[in-house]
This record gives sequence, structure tokens and C-alpha cells, in this order.
Amino acid sequence: MAIAKKKTKKKSKLKSKRTSVASRKKLATDKRKVLTDKLKADLSATREALRTATAAAREELKLANAAAKSEIAVLKDQLAATMKREKELMKLGEKKAKMMLAAGERWEKQQITKIQKLFKHKPR
Repeated sequence: MAIAKKKTKKKSKLKSKRTSVASRKKLATDKRKVLTDKLKADLSATREALRTATAAAREELKLANAAAKSEIAVLKDQLAATMKREKELMKLGEKKAKMMLAAGERWEKQQITKIQKLFKHKPR
């Protein structure tokens, strides 16, 4: 009679993954698209309702339409500000990386000169 061995699952270590700029941009684009689609659907529903509505209801729907357009304008402004901030953050990140690289190179040169001074052949 053979005894079956129990299979054990390997435990995988989960690494924390930072979201990349591209994934954040895609997420923002997706959200913006969903919101734009919703606003377009509202606008088309408003237009349809305008065709069949009374005069008072038409005025109310026109106000709702104007409010939707102003909301779109506000969202576009917010998007532009966010894009500008993202661009500035990218520039700062690149500048920081260059500074760190330069500091590393200076440190390396200093260490090499120290080592060379220690092992420099001195005449007797």
C-alpha cells in the first residue's frame, strides 16, 4: 500500500510594486473617459428631453446643460494643472538622479585617490 505525499504550496514573497507614471496616466485617462461618457450620455438625454419637454422644463434642462458644460471646463482645468504638476515632478526626479550620480562619481574619485595614496611606493 503506497502512501500519497501531501503537496505543499510554495509561499511566494509579495513585493511591493510602485505604480509607474504610465499606469497612473492610464488610470487617469480611464477615469476621464468614463466621466466624459457619462456627461455625453447626460447631454444626449437632455437633448432628447428638450425635444419633448414643455417650455418650463426646457429652461430647466438648458440650465442643467450649462452646468454640465461648466463642470467639463472645470475638469479640463484640473487635468491641465495635474499634467503640469506631473511634468514638474518628472523634471525634479531627473534632476535628483543626476545629482546623485554626480555625487557618487565624486565619492568614487575620492576613494580611489585615498587608496592610491595609501599604496603609493615610497623610496627609502
